[in-house]
Amino acid sequence: MNHESYMRRALALARRAEGQTSPNPMVGAVIVKDGTIVGEGWHHRAGTPHAEIHAINQAGDLAKDATLYVTLEPCSHYGRTGPCVQAIVQAGITRVVAAMTDPNPLVAGQGFKFLRENGVEVIEGVLATEAAQLNEVFIKWITTKMPFGILKTAMSLDGKIATYTGHSRWITGLPARTRVHEWRSKYDAILVGVGTVVADNPELTARLIPNGKNPLRIVADSLARTPLNAKIVTDGKAPTIIAVTPEAPSDRIAALKASGAEVIQVARGPDGIDLRSLFAYLGSRSVTSVMIEGGGALGASALAANVVDKVYWFIAPKIIGGRSAPGPIGGMGAEYLEQAVELENTAIECVGEDFLVTAYIKKREGRDVYRTCGRVRPS
Repeated sequence: MNHESYMRRALALARRAEGQTSPNPMVGAVIVKDGTIVGEGWHHRAGTPHAEIHAINQAGDLAKDATLYVTLEPCSHYGRTGPCVQAIVQAGITRVVAAMTDPNPLVAGQGFKFLRENGVEVIEGVLATEAAQLNEVFIKWITTKMPFGILKTAMSLDGKIATYTGHSRWITGLPARTRVHEWRSKYDAILVGVGTVVADNPELTARLIPNGKNPLRIVADSLARTPLNAKIVTDGKAPTIIAVTPEAPSDRIAALKASGAEVIQVARGPDGIDLRSLFAYLGSRSVTSVMIEGGGALGASALAANVVDKVYWFIAPKIIGGRSAPGPIGGMGAEYLEQAVELENTAIECVGEDFLVTAYIKKREGRDVYRTCGRVRPS
């Protein structure tokens, strides 16, 4: 096996902890000696040993004079765990093959520097594109302190998210809805508008996924109109944050708090909550990713606020019709085609009978949008 083969194994190991490591990255490690894998490991969750430590412990004495393959530069600083670079040197590993440099400013090349200074050969950049895609959420958050934003929507073939009466269950089939619950279990938080809460009384959990992790639930609610008996307020299945503006009545805020929700106040934007301010606040609380699941108004506000990095767009083979039936993105929209939000790195797949388009917001002059590397197909 060559470097890429062992690194693919390390990447596969890292992905086993998808949705579990936030705010840390997913990392996998493989130790190879004389052409044989003698140790493997991955980072399970924040605050627990890193992938390299698991692999070294499994390899034991066989780690001496071996090669370590790791998907991210080994850490060189003290956090909740000790520096991995010291453990690597002490284990007698003589070569480290890494996919990419750690974008964390506390590391950012210092791990490689320490290893080289202690006689360890370092090879960088093996499957770097794949490693960056794996940790696109972590890279965005650690370099900008803003959460990675994902806009998820589902529409009919003719671009409707509901009938003219507002009936919307279900646009897509069960396989597509199950995929959405997988994403809920993967990402840190779900954001909806208060209109969605009032109309649908959703749970916003990952209930379709066995042992799935329920996300933090966030409601953009300028005037604190969230019903006190809403499921996300009363069910206790996951924490809920209600984001309000200074115009929200104090008695409504007090009632929501008494009912079990956390209420935060953020600045007012052009159409309600200032989403950039909300995202900045969430990033400061180590919320690394937010999936936006609201209706057309929230989607339009999120795009206008430049908080969307990635798009998951389901298209169902149905034709709903109706001039007044709502579409997935509301607001005024673009006046000229040159003002349209452009997407890139697009991939299309079938999920049951529905189509899923996955794409990234195209970065262009004047738009403060983060974008990760390379054309990839969703796994």
